[in-house]
This record gives sequence, structure tokens and C-alpha cells, in this order.
Amino acid sequence: MTTLKLSSLLVIFTFLFACQPQKKSDEQPLVSSPFKITTTNFGVLPEGDSVTKYTFANSNGLEVSIINYGGIVTNINFPDTSGKVEDLVLGFDHLEGYLKESPYFGAIVGRYGNRIAQGKFTLNGQAYNLATNNNKNHLHGGLKGFDKVLWDATPFESADGAGLKLHYLSKDMEEGYPGNLDVNVTYTIKNDNTIEIDYKATTDKPTIVNLTQHSYFNLTGDVKRDILNHEVMILADSLIPVDAGLIPTGEMMSVTETPFDFRQVTPVGDRIDEQDEQLSLGGGYDHCWVLDKTTPNALEWVVKAMDPESGRVFELATTEPGVQFYSGNFLDGSITGKYKTAYQHRYGLCFEPEHFPDSPNQANFPSVVLNPDEEYHTTTVWRFSIVE
Repeated sequence: MTTLKLSSLLVIFTFLFACQPQKKSDEQPLVSSPFKITTTNFGVLPEGDSVTKYTFANSNGLEVSIINYGGIVTNINFPDTSGKVEDLVLGFDHLEGYLKESPYFGAIVGRYGNRIAQGKFTLNGQAYNLATNNNKNHLHGGLKGFDKVLWDATPFESADGAGLKLHYLSKDMEEGYPGNLDVNVTYTIKNDNTIEIDYKATTDKPTIVNLTQHSYFNLTGDVKRDILNHEVMILADSLIPVDAGLIPTGEMMSVTETPFDFRQVTPVGDRIDEQDEQLSLGGGYDHCWVLDKTTPNALEWVVKAMDPESGRVFELATTEPGVQFYSGNFLDGSITGKYKTAYQHRYGLCFEPEHFPDSPNQANFPSVVLNPDEEYHTTTVWRFSIVE
């Protein structure tokens, strides 16, 4: 009798277990919360290290995927006015694309975002030489900037959202920069459809630092066309003009009565092909706007972009003094990304909050020097919505 009961119980338990829904082997829920958080294997680096993709979905239609290689935002899925959910950023379906040919799609950029003339600067009387990876100039941290390193990653849940904490120690003289720079970048996805990006860094020697995020947005969803119909507003009375190498001249130029005046909502394509020296030098928009801030270093909303057809709206707030607006001028169809799309001319636009380009060599620009007794701390917020 006892043996029969035990056998019956074993059959029942086996049946109940078999009826439970089984999770995919590569998708592992991390926490039980209003946010759905999963991890997926995203490939293996040539050195043998595995890359992980972390996906965060809130309860209001926003889903964000980030990999620990380069801190890259690979996907931002969000609905249009009809409720159709599509991807709003350029990138690749597989790791190989980011390793071979990515023009900083979705990546954290550092130690220094934007250009440094001739790859040279002087700090406290000491001259430093950096890689010249953009013609004769240094761009976005060099040959192996923060976009090309594997970050330590920790997913988390907080009272107001969920996200990913990323950590990287950039060693003294890495890419030519002095000091061991300890960097922490935190992405927080919130239920109000905002993504907060918080940057912190400390150093053991005087150094320079200028971190930013380099996502290419196309609000049409799944990259249906170029971004020339996107309507953009940038709250800035002036910008920083550049020379033929896209290095600042050291001046600040008023945007009044120029193609660079986006103080009122204006389609990107309205004036991008006008006869203008600065447009010609940049091949379109590829300049740093000097933001009009009510309070210096305050977190303020300064950029807005909208796609009239999908009704999707992107807004940006930052503590930084400038934002580089880039209209995808160097995309030429040679890169095939997600959805088997060849990324053609101006298929994406970037808004990169930052200190000004070439600041170490421009005495009248805000300082980018970080000393051992200081903490570098900046914040950027993206907000997604649809036209009401």
C-alpha cells in the first residue's frame, strides 16, 4: 500500500513539473518586478570573453537592450501613434557588426568624446600624444576607446526603475591618457518612458575626460527612410564653428539667420543643403551647439525631435554645456545593419551631450580637466513619447 502511494505521488509530481512553462535556455529573468528584465548571450569576443545583452521592458511600451561590450544600446523599441512597436536606433543584429564596422552605433564614448586637434594636448606643463584615428586628429577616445572594451555589468532594480550599472578601469596611459580613470556609467529605464544615463569617474592623476553616448536615432521605426523629415529643436543661441578638419576655430557663432537655428521646431532637411561654409565643412550638421542653460550644470531639457508620420517624439535633457548634433552625413550605404538595412546617407541622427570639442587646446572653453580630489559627474536623460 505504501509503495503504491509513493508511486502515485511520483507520477503526479512528474506531471505537474512537465506542465510548467519552460524558459528559453538563453533567457533568464533576473528579478520579479513591474519591469521585465532578461539576459541573452550576444556572442564571444576574439579574446574569448562572452558578451551579454540585457533587456529591460517597462509597463508602458518601452523596451531597451544594452550589451556590456562598449556599453552599447543595441535596441530601443517603442510604439507609434497606432501602437505599432518598432526599433528606433541603428545597430546590428550580431556582435560581429559592432566589432568590424560600427561608426560608434549606440556606444559609450571616452575617454574623450569628439575631436582633439593633432591628437595632442598639454596638461600641467606635460605634453601628451594620443592616437590620430580621424585623419590627423584624435576622435572618440582613440583606436580602442570605451566603445571597444568589455565593461563589468550589473543589472539592478530601484524604486523608480531598472537598469544596468557598468564599470571600467581605464589604466594609466591607456590610449595615451594619463591617470588610472575609474569609470561608472548607469543606465536607468523608468516607467515614465525615460532613460537616465549617469556618468561618474575618478582619477589618481590629473587627466582629461569628456564622456558621451553615441546612439543613432531614426524615429520612423525599423529605419524606413532618412531623417530629413524629422523635426528638431535645439535650445541654443550659438554653436562652435570648425575648420576643414572639424576642429573648433575657438570662436562661438550666433545661429541667428543661419541654417543652424533650431530654436524653433524645424525639419532637418529644410536647410541642410544650403550654400553655407559650415554645412559644407561638416557635410551637413556635425557641430557642437552651445546650450542655453538657465543654470550652468543643471539638468535641463534642451533637445526635441519628432517624426511626423509615426508621431514618435524624442527629448533630451543634460547637465552638459553642449550637444553635438550629427545628421549621419558619413553613412553611405556600405554598412548593412539590423533588418538587413543598408544604412544610407542620413539614415540616423545623433545628439551627443558633451563638453566642447578640442577643449584641452582651447583656453576659452570650459575645462575638461579632472584632478585626483574631484569626481567627474554628468547626467543625460532621454524621454520617449507620441504626439497627442
